[in-house]
Amino acid sequence: MKRASIIFLLLLMLLTGSILSAADIPYLTGRVTDNAQILSETTRQSLTESLKEHEDRTSNQIAILTVPTINGESIEEYAVEVFKAWKLGQKGKDNGILIVVVPNDRRMRIEVGYGLEGTLTDGMAGQIIRSVMTPRFKNGDYNGGITDGVRAVINVLEGGKLPKMASKTSAPGKSYGLHIEGSDLPITERILFGAFIFGIIGLFTVIGVLTPGIGWFLYFFLIPFWATFPIIVLGTGGALACLITYVIVFPIAKLILKNTNWYKKAKKNLRIKGRASIGGFRVSSGGSGSSWSSGSSFSGGGGSSGGGGASGSW
Repeated sequence: MKRASIIFLLLLMLLTGSILSAADIPYLTGRVTDNAQILSETTRQSLTESLKEHEDRTSNQIAILTVPTINGESIEEYAVEVFKAWKLGQKGKDNGILIVVVPNDRRMRIEVGYGLEGTLTDGMAGQIIRSVMTPRFKNGDYNGGITDGVRAVINVLEGGKLPKMASKTSAPGKSYGLHIEGSDLPITERILFGAFIFGIIGLFTVIGVLTPGIGWFLYFFLIPFWATFPIIVLGTGGALACLITYVIVFPIAKLILKNTNWYKKAKKNLRIKGRASIGGFRVSSGGSGSSWSSGSSFSGGGGSSGGGGASGSW
């Protein structure tokens, strides 16, 4: 009974801590709510006028929110909660847009209402974040980044085109080497997805290195997986680095292990007995190759927003 009470108190403390650490949803005080105080008075007035003029022309409601931090909360979830509380957009049209900037966390998001998802798609919102806002934010220019981002959003909503992607976003002082462009996922989700992705393809990679026969089949079979799946966690540059490492290291490790006694024994057993045990897995040979198995299996204004939009970091 005493142990149960202690466990209950611990769970209650954890629950209370999570509630206290959750980011607050501020009151809607205007089209620009600058709680992080990163915008000048002139910029706030200019943005307010631009957003009002756009609403008068189209009835679309665009709001800007800056907060210092959201205490580790997912910016996607936070933006949805703010959007829901503020009820951006006209009821029945769901034509609201929320731009959230969290300077201390270096995160931002453009949350798009249901009614505008076909006009301002997730890809377009992501492009505005990457090519318009992020370069400005990296230089500490929040006034210019948010102003240019709002102009790009309004331009798309009123039938214009997106600004072209900059071919080079680096500063005049060039840095050489591999530049990895990270994905838009929060760090916690990157860790979870990374553990899942690299755990699975890593397991098959180890099996391919250790197994005679089928190992070289797995080598070629896993190349597209190493080329694509890491993009989710590491971005395109990181995925390319993983692919190059895999293509080079796998054959080297395979050739090194080929001369070990246990590898030769496993290869001999496959040829003579038709089966071998490698690292807890039982490998059996067929007429044209090998197969492996184990004793266990695994499985792996009344408006609203459905989570459409894009997030980014700088």
